[in-house]
Amino acid sequence: MNLDYSQIGKRIAKRRKQLGLTQAKVAELADLGEKYMSSIECAYSIPSTEVVMRIAIALETTPDEFLVGTARHEGDEWKNVAELLRNMDEKQLELAKSFLTWLSEQEM
Repeated sequence: MNLDYSQIGKRIAKRRKQLGLTQAKVAELADLGEKYMSSIECAYSIPSTEVVMRIAIALETTPDEFLVGTARHEGDEWKNVAELLRNMDEKQLELAKSFLTWLSEQEM
């Protein structure tokens, strides 16, 4: 799956505007630099998985809203998972991603 970072940036900006927030406020909430936040929305910078998670939490949504254009707002389960991912190192994040990819492909 190839990610379109231009679309990701547009989706982040759209959600930010829906909530009436400035780039500066979202950057503050996500513990990012204001210029970095702007460069993500303009697709000049490619955010890491962790950064996408932090922006999603700041914008009260799930990363899939930015990555594929869908969102889940009901319940807080995703926030608990996001918090677990926040403190993982690169190897742990890759393993978590592999597991979540496998899990999403299972019929339940």
